[in-house]
Amino acid sequence: MKSFVAKPANIERKWYVIDADGQTLGRLATQVAMILRGKHKPIFTPHVDCGDHVIVINAAKVVLTGKKLEQKKYYRYSGYVGGLKETSARDMLATKPEKVVYEAIKGMMPKNSLGRNMLTKLRVYSGAEHEHAAQKPETYTI
Repeated sequence: MKSFVAKPANIERKWYVIDADGQTLGRLATQVAMILRGKHKPIFTPHVDCGDHVIVINAAKVVLTGKKLEQKKYYRYSGYVGGLKETSARDMLATKPEKVVYEAIKGMMPKNSLGRNMLTKLRVYSGAEHEHAAQKPETYTI
């Protein structure tokens, strides 16, 4: 028997909308990363981008368990000496909730050019509105 290998021309991509309202951040991120990679499809091939497009709405209403709101830190570096800045998860959720969800999903994707290409199919919005109605996305429940 021959193994099936998906070709980029044969892949059909769907659009999914995922509501993050009340969802735990890590559990949400694992499901979204699985859809972006295409692991939910029977034609999954590790070296081919066979994932679907994902729209995450209500990112501001995501839940972090335990003491993560105070203890979890997000770091960014300006490139200058002493230019390391840190922000707690509570402050980041208040100012940029899309970035919290995006970074959690990004951390679960492959660390190579294929993973970066897969991340281009992710859209995160802090509110309930999105501008992708023309793509006719399906709701995906977690």
